[in-house]
Amino acid sequence: MNPYVLTILLSSLGLGTVLTFASSHWLLAWMGLEINTLAIIPIMAQQHHPRAIEATTKYFLTQATAAAMILFASTTNAWLVGEWEIHQLSHPLATTTAMLALALKLGLAPVHFWLPEVLQGLELTTGLILSTWQKLAPFALMIQVAPAIDSSLLIALGLLSMLVGGWGGLNQTQLRKILAYSSIAHLGWMVLILQFAPSLTLLSLFLYIIMTSSAFLALKTNNSLTINTLATSWTKSPALAPLTALVLLSLGGLPPLSGFMPKWLILQELTKQELPLPATLAAMTALLSLYFYLRLCYAMALTIYPNTLTAAAPWRLDFTIITLPLSIVTILALALLPLTPAVTAMLTL
Repeated sequence: MNPYVLTILLSSLGLGTVLTFASSHWLLAWMGLEINTLAIIPIMAQQHHPRAIEATTKYFLTQATAAAMILFASTTNAWLVGEWEIHQLSHPLATTTAMLALALKLGLAPVHFWLPEVLQGLELTTGLILSTWQKLAPFALMIQVAPAIDSSLLIALGLLSMLVGGWGGLNQTQLRKILAYSSIAHLGWMVLILQFAPSLTLLSLFLYIIMTSSAFLALKTNNSLTINTLATSWTKSPALAPLTALVLLSLGGLPPLSGFMPKWLILQELTKQELPLPATLAAMTALLSLYFYLRLCYAMALTIYPNTLTAAAPWRLDFTIITLPLSIVTILALALLPLTPAVTAMLTL
Protein backbone atom coordinates (compact mmCIF):
# COMPACT_ATOMS: atom_id res chain seq x y z
CA MET A 1 0.00 0.00 0.00
CA ASN A 2 1.15 3.54 -0.77
CA PRO A 3 2.72 5.02 2.41
CA TYR A 4 0.79 8.29 2.00
CA VAL A 5 -2.51 6.41 1.78
CA LEU A 6 -1.54 4.26 4.78
CA THR A 7 -0.67 7.39 6.79
CA ILE A 8 -4.08 8.93 5.99
CA LEU A 9 -5.89 5.71 6.95
CA LEU A 10 -3.99 5.32 10.24
CA SER A 11 -4.58 9.00 11.07
CA SER A 12 -8.30 8.53 10.39
CA LEU A 13 -8.25 5.44 12.61
CA GLY A 14 -6.81 7.50 15.44
CA LEU A 15 -9.15 10.42 14.75
CA GLY A 16 -12.25 8.21 14.94
CA THR A 17 -11.22 6.75 18.31
CA VAL A 18 -10.27 10.13 19.80
CA LEU A 19 -13.55 11.63 18.53
CA THR A 20 -15.51 8.91 20.34
CA PHE A 21 -13.41 9.42 23.49
CA ALA A 22 -14.07 13.17 23.50
CA SER A 23 -17.79 13.10 22.69
CA SER A 24 -20.66 13.47 25.11
CA HIS A 25 -23.32 13.48 22.34
CA TRP A 26 -24.48 10.23 20.78
CA LEU A 27 -24.28 11.48 17.17
CA LEU A 28 -20.65 12.59 17.60
CA ALA A 29 -19.74 9.25 19.19
CA TRP A 30 -21.49 7.42 16.34
CA MET A 31 -19.54 9.49 13.80
CA GLY A 32 -16.27 8.55 15.51
CA LEU A 33 -17.16 4.86 15.35
CA GLU A 34 -18.04 5.17 11.65
CA ILE A 35 -14.75 6.94 10.81
CA ASN A 36 -12.95 4.19 12.72
CA THR A 37 -14.69 1.42 10.78
CA LEU A 38 -14.27 3.04 7.35
CA ALA A 39 -10.55 3.70 8.01
CA ILE A 40 -9.65 0.10 8.84
CA ILE A 41 -11.55 -1.53 5.94
CA PRO A 42 -8.93 -0.67 3.22
CA ILE A 43 -6.17 -1.81 5.61
CA MET A 44 -7.94 -5.15 6.05
CA ALA A 45 -8.53 -5.61 2.30
CA GLN A 46 -5.02 -4.61 1.13
CA GLN A 47 -3.90 -8.26 0.65
CA HIS A 48 -6.29 -8.83 -2.33
CA HIS A 49 -6.77 -12.41 -1.14
CA PRO A 50 -10.25 -14.03 -1.16
CA ARG A 51 -10.02 -14.75 2.59
CA ALA A 52 -9.07 -11.13 3.34
CA ILE A 53 -11.92 -9.79 1.19
CA GLU A 54 -14.36 -12.18 2.86
CA ALA A 55 -13.15 -11.13 6.32
CA THR A 56 -13.44 -7.44 5.38
CA THR A 57 -17.00 -7.93 4.11
CA LYS A 58 -18.04 -9.78 7.28
CA TYR A 59 -16.45 -7.09 9.44
CA PHE A 60 -18.16 -4.28 7.52
CA LEU A 61 -21.60 -5.91 7.76
CA THR A 62 -21.36 -6.57 11.52
CA GLN A 63 -19.98 -3.10 12.29
CA ALA A 64 -22.65 -1.44 10.13
CA THR A 65 -25.35 -3.42 11.96
CA ALA A 66 -23.93 -2.39 15.34
CA ALA A 67 -23.69 1.26 14.25
CA ALA A 68 -27.32 1.19 13.08
CA MET A 69 -28.37 -0.28 16.45
CA ILE A 70 -26.47 2.47 18.31
CA LEU A 71 -28.20 5.11 16.18
CA PHE A 72 -31.57 3.45 16.82
CA ALA A 73 -30.92 3.28 20.61
CA SER A 74 -29.83 6.94 20.84
CA THR A 75 -32.75 8.14 18.67
CA THR A 76 -35.20 6.08 20.75
CA ASN A 77 -33.80 7.57 23.96
CA ALA A 78 -34.05 11.11 22.52
CA TRP A 79 -37.63 10.43 21.44
CA LEU A 80 -38.75 8.96 24.79
CA VAL A 81 -36.67 11.01 27.25
CA GLY A 82 -35.58 14.05 25.21
CA GLU A 83 -31.83 13.66 25.82
CA TRP A 84 -28.97 13.07 23.37
CA GLU A 85 -26.26 12.99 26.05
CA ILE A 86 -24.43 9.66 26.47
CA HIS A 87 -24.72 9.87 30.28
CA GLN A 88 -28.47 10.47 30.04
CA LEU A 89 -29.28 7.11 28.42
CA SER A 90 -32.03 6.02 30.80
CA HIS A 91 -34.89 4.23 29.03
CA PRO A 92 -34.63 0.40 29.37
CA LEU A 93 -35.22 -0.22 25.64
CA ALA A 94 -32.50 2.26 24.65
CA THR A 95 -29.96 1.05 27.24
CA THR A 96 -30.39 -2.65 26.37
CA THR A 97 -30.18 -1.97 22.61
CA ALA A 98 -27.06 0.18 23.04
CA MET A 99 -25.38 -2.46 25.21
CA LEU A 100 -26.10 -5.23 22.68
CA ALA A 101 -24.82 -3.00 19.86
CA LEU A 102 -21.57 -2.34 21.73
CA ALA A 103 -21.28 -6.07 22.51
CA LEU A 104 -21.59 -6.74 18.76
CA LYS A 105 -18.90 -4.14 18.01
CA LEU A 106 -16.53 -5.70 20.56
CA GLY A 107 -17.29 -9.34 19.77
CA LEU A 108 -18.80 -10.33 23.13
CA ALA A 109 -20.80 -13.56 23.34
CA PRO A 110 -23.51 -14.32 22.24
CA VAL A 111 -22.81 -11.97 19.28
CA HIS A 112 -19.19 -13.07 18.87
CA PHE A 113 -19.47 -15.28 15.77
CA TRP A 114 -17.85 -12.79 13.39
CA LEU A 115 -14.63 -12.27 15.36
CA PRO A 116 -12.78 -15.62 14.88
CA GLU A 117 -13.71 -15.76 11.18
CA VAL A 118 -12.64 -12.17 10.52
CA LEU A 119 -9.36 -12.48 12.43
CA GLN A 120 -8.53 -15.72 10.61
CA GLY A 121 -8.69 -13.96 7.24
CA LEU A 122 -6.32 -11.12 8.17
CA GLU A 123 -2.55 -10.86 8.39
CA LEU A 124 -1.08 -10.61 11.88
CA THR A 125 -0.42 -6.85 11.93
CA THR A 126 -4.00 -6.00 10.90
CA GLY A 127 -5.27 -8.61 13.36
CA LEU A 128 -3.30 -6.85 16.09
CA ILE A 129 -5.01 -3.52 15.28
CA LEU A 130 -8.40 -5.23 15.23
CA SER A 131 -7.79 -6.98 18.58
CA THR A 132 -6.44 -3.92 20.44
CA TRP A 133 -7.05 -0.44 19.02
CA GLN A 134 -10.52 -1.24 17.67
CA LYS A 135 -11.71 -2.21 21.15
CA LEU A 136 -10.98 1.20 22.69
CA ALA A 137 -13.81 3.35 21.27
CA PRO A 138 -16.67 0.87 21.99
CA PHE A 139 -15.28 0.29 25.49
CA ALA A 140 -15.25 4.04 26.17
CA LEU A 141 -18.97 4.12 25.34
CA MET A 142 -19.68 0.92 27.28
CA ILE A 143 -18.10 2.33 30.46
CA GLN A 144 -20.34 5.42 30.18
CA VAL A 145 -23.50 3.39 29.49
CA ALA A 146 -22.86 0.65 32.11
CA PRO A 147 -24.33 2.45 35.20
CA ALA A 148 -27.77 2.45 33.53
CA ILE A 149 -27.66 -1.29 32.69
CA ASP A 150 -29.05 -4.04 34.88
CA SER A 151 -26.06 -5.70 36.58
CA SER A 152 -27.45 -9.21 35.92
CA LEU A 153 -27.24 -8.56 32.15
CA LEU A 154 -23.58 -7.53 32.40
CA ILE A 155 -22.73 -10.54 34.59
CA ALA A 156 -24.50 -12.87 32.13
CA LEU A 157 -22.66 -11.31 29.15
CA GLY A 158 -19.33 -11.58 30.96
CA LEU A 159 -19.72 -15.19 32.08
CA LEU A 160 -21.05 -16.31 28.69
CA SER A 161 -18.14 -14.62 26.90
CA MET A 162 -15.63 -16.28 29.23
CA LEU A 163 -17.25 -19.67 28.69
CA VAL A 164 -17.43 -19.28 24.89
CA GLY A 165 -13.88 -17.90 24.73
CA GLY A 166 -12.51 -20.82 26.72
CA TRP A 167 -14.60 -23.52 25.04
CA GLY A 168 -14.18 -22.25 21.48
CA GLY A 169 -10.38 -22.19 21.58
CA LEU A 170 -9.95 -25.78 22.77
CA ASN A 171 -9.98 -27.58 19.42
CA GLN A 172 -8.36 -24.92 17.22
CA THR A 173 -5.13 -25.36 15.29
CA GLN A 174 -5.03 -21.85 13.76
CA LEU A 175 -3.26 -19.37 16.04
CA ARG A 176 -5.32 -16.37 14.89
CA LYS A 177 -8.55 -18.13 15.84
CA ILE A 178 -7.06 -19.09 19.21
CA LEU A 179 -6.17 -15.43 19.83
CA ALA A 180 -9.70 -14.41 18.76
CA TYR A 181 -11.28 -16.72 21.34
CA SER A 182 -8.73 -15.47 23.86
CA SER A 183 -9.93 -11.94 23.10
CA ILE A 184 -13.57 -12.96 23.70
CA ALA A 185 -12.66 -14.51 27.07
CA HIS A 186 -10.67 -11.46 28.20
CA LEU A 187 -13.49 -9.13 27.20
CA GLY A 188 -15.79 -11.27 29.34
CA TRP A 189 -13.58 -10.60 32.39
CA MET A 190 -13.74 -6.86 31.71
CA VAL A 191 -17.52 -6.75 31.30
CA LEU A 192 -18.06 -8.92 34.40
CA ILE A 193 -16.53 -6.31 36.72
CA LEU A 194 -17.59 -3.24 34.69
CA GLN A 195 -20.41 -2.04 36.95
CA PHE A 196 -18.68 -2.78 40.26
CA ALA A 197 -15.18 -1.42 39.57
CA PRO A 198 -14.69 0.41 36.24
CA SER A 199 -11.04 1.10 37.17
CA LEU A 200 -10.40 -2.66 37.20
CA THR A 201 -11.96 -2.90 33.74
CA LEU A 202 -9.51 -0.28 32.47
CA LEU A 203 -6.59 -2.10 34.15
CA SER A 204 -7.67 -5.39 32.53
CA LEU A 205 -7.99 -3.68 29.13
CA PHE A 206 -4.52 -2.12 29.47
CA LEU A 207 -2.88 -5.44 30.36
CA TYR A 208 -4.89 -7.31 27.70
CA ILE A 209 -3.60 -4.88 25.04
CA ILE A 210 0.00 -5.34 26.25
CA MET A 211 -0.19 -9.16 26.32
CA THR A 212 -2.05 -9.46 23.00
CA SER A 213 0.41 -7.08 21.32
CA SER A 214 3.29 -9.18 22.59
CA ALA A 215 1.66 -12.41 21.37
CA PHE A 216 0.86 -11.03 17.89
CA LEU A 217 4.31 -9.45 17.43
CA ALA A 218 6.03 -12.66 18.55
CA LEU A 219 3.99 -14.73 16.07
CA LYS A 220 4.72 -12.21 13.32
CA THR A 221 8.46 -12.30 14.08
CA ASN A 222 8.39 -16.10 13.97
CA ASN A 223 6.04 -16.07 10.94
CA SER A 224 3.84 -18.65 12.67
CA LEU A 225 0.15 -19.07 11.79
CA THR A 226 -0.57 -22.64 12.96
CA ILE A 227 0.45 -24.82 15.90
CA ASN A 228 2.62 -26.92 13.57
CA THR A 229 4.72 -23.95 12.46
CA LEU A 230 4.86 -22.70 16.05
CA ALA A 231 6.40 -26.02 17.09
CA THR A 232 9.46 -25.44 14.88
CA SER A 233 9.80 -21.72 15.65
CA TRP A 234 12.74 -22.26 18.05
CA THR A 235 15.04 -22.70 15.04
CA LYS A 236 14.29 -19.14 13.90
CA SER A 237 14.92 -17.48 17.25
CA PRO A 238 15.92 -19.68 20.20
CA ALA A 239 15.57 -16.78 22.67
CA LEU A 240 12.11 -15.76 21.48
CA ALA A 241 10.55 -19.24 21.76
CA PRO A 242 10.58 -19.46 25.61
CA LEU A 243 9.53 -15.80 25.88
CA THR A 244 6.55 -16.48 23.58
CA ALA A 245 5.58 -19.44 25.76
CA LEU A 246 5.73 -17.22 28.86
CA VAL A 247 3.60 -14.55 27.17
CA LEU A 248 0.98 -17.20 26.36
CA LEU A 249 1.00 -18.34 29.99
CA SER A 250 0.61 -14.70 31.03
CA LEU A 251 -2.47 -14.49 28.77
CA GLY A 252 -3.74 -17.56 30.61
CA GLY A 253 -3.33 -15.77 33.94
CA LEU A 254 -0.64 -17.84 35.62
CA PRO A 255 1.34 -16.28 38.49
CA PRO A 256 3.98 -14.81 38.74
CA LEU A 257 3.27 -13.22 35.33
CA SER A 258 1.44 -9.95 34.63
CA GLY A 259 -1.75 -11.63 33.41
CA PHE A 260 -2.47 -12.93 36.92
CA MET A 261 -2.95 -9.39 38.30
CA PRO A 262 -6.32 -8.44 36.72
CA LYS A 263 -7.85 -11.88 37.35
CA TRP A 264 -6.74 -11.80 40.97
CA LEU A 265 -8.11 -8.29 41.59
CA ILE A 266 -11.39 -9.02 39.75
CA LEU A 267 -12.04 -12.19 41.77
CA GLN A 268 -11.21 -10.26 44.95
CA GLU A 269 -13.67 -7.50 44.01
CA LEU A 270 -16.42 -10.02 43.17
CA THR A 271 -16.06 -11.64 46.60
CA LYS A 272 -16.21 -8.18 48.22
CA GLN A 273 -19.47 -7.54 46.33
CA GLU A 274 -20.83 -10.83 47.77
CA LEU A 275 -21.02 -12.55 44.39
CA PRO A 276 -19.42 -15.93 45.14
CA LEU A 277 -21.17 -17.81 42.30
CA PRO A 278 -19.97 -15.54 39.43
CA ALA A 279 -16.48 -15.50 41.00
CA THR A 280 -16.38 -19.33 41.12
CA LEU A 281 -17.66 -19.67 37.55
CA ALA A 282 -15.13 -17.07 36.35
CA ALA A 283 -12.25 -18.94 38.00
CA MET A 284 -13.41 -22.23 36.47
CA THR A 285 -13.77 -20.81 32.95
CA ALA A 286 -10.23 -19.40 33.24
CA LEU A 287 -9.05 -23.03 33.38
CA LEU A 288 -10.52 -23.65 29.91
CA SER A 289 -8.47 -20.80 28.45
CA LEU A 290 -5.39 -21.93 30.35
CA TYR A 291 -5.68 -25.37 28.77
CA PHE A 292 -5.25 -24.17 25.19
CA TYR A 293 -2.42 -21.82 26.18
CA LEU A 294 -0.68 -24.79 27.81
CA ARG A 295 -1.31 -26.73 24.60
CA LEU A 296 0.55 -24.06 22.63
CA CYS A 297 3.39 -24.04 25.18
CA TYR A 298 3.61 -27.82 24.92
CA ALA A 299 3.88 -27.57 21.13
CA MET A 300 6.63 -24.96 21.44
CA ALA A 301 8.70 -26.31 24.32
CA LEU A 302 8.16 -30.07 24.56
CA THR A 303 8.00 -31.29 20.95
CA ILE A 304 11.64 -31.83 20.05
CA TYR A 305 12.74 -31.52 16.43
CA PRO A 306 12.99 -33.72 14.33
CA ASN A 307 9.37 -34.69 14.82
CA THR A 308 6.46 -35.81 12.68
CA LEU A 309 5.63 -32.33 11.38
CA THR A 310 5.56 -31.76 7.63
CA ALA A 311 6.69 -28.13 7.98
CA ALA A 312 10.33 -27.50 7.15
CA ALA A 313 12.42 -26.06 9.97
CA PRO A 314 13.81 -22.70 8.78
CA TRP A 315 16.99 -21.23 10.20
CA ARG A 316 17.75 -17.88 11.80
CA LEU A 317 15.71 -14.69 11.66
CA ASP A 318 16.24 -11.92 9.17
CA PHE A 319 17.96 -9.23 11.22
CA THR A 320 16.19 -6.40 9.39
CA ILE A 321 13.06 -7.06 11.51
CA ILE A 322 12.48 -4.29 14.09
CA THR A 323 12.09 -6.01 17.46
CA LEU A 324 12.08 -3.02 19.85
CA PRO A 325 8.23 -2.86 20.21
CA LEU A 326 8.20 -6.64 20.78
CA SER A 327 10.88 -6.33 23.47
CA ILE A 328 9.03 -3.56 25.34
CA VAL A 329 5.59 -5.22 25.37
CA THR A 330 7.09 -8.63 26.24
CA ILE A 331 8.83 -7.21 29.31
CA LEU A 332 5.58 -5.53 30.37
CA ALA A 333 3.57 -8.71 29.71
CA LEU A 334 5.84 -10.74 31.99
CA ALA A 335 7.04 -8.49 34.80
CA LEU A 336 4.24 -6.23 36.07
CA LEU A 337 2.89 -8.47 38.87
CA PRO A 338 5.21 -7.03 41.59
CA LEU A 339 3.55 -3.64 40.98
CA THR A 340 0.15 -4.96 42.18
CA PRO A 341 0.29 -3.18 45.60
CA ALA A 342 1.02 0.13 43.86
CA VAL A 343 -1.79 -0.51 41.35
CA THR A 344 -4.32 -1.31 44.10
CA ALA A 345 -3.28 1.82 45.99
CA MET A 346 -3.83 3.90 42.82
CA LEU A 347 -7.24 2.26 42.22
CA THR A 348 -8.43 3.12 45.75
CA LEU A 349 -7.54 6.82 45.41
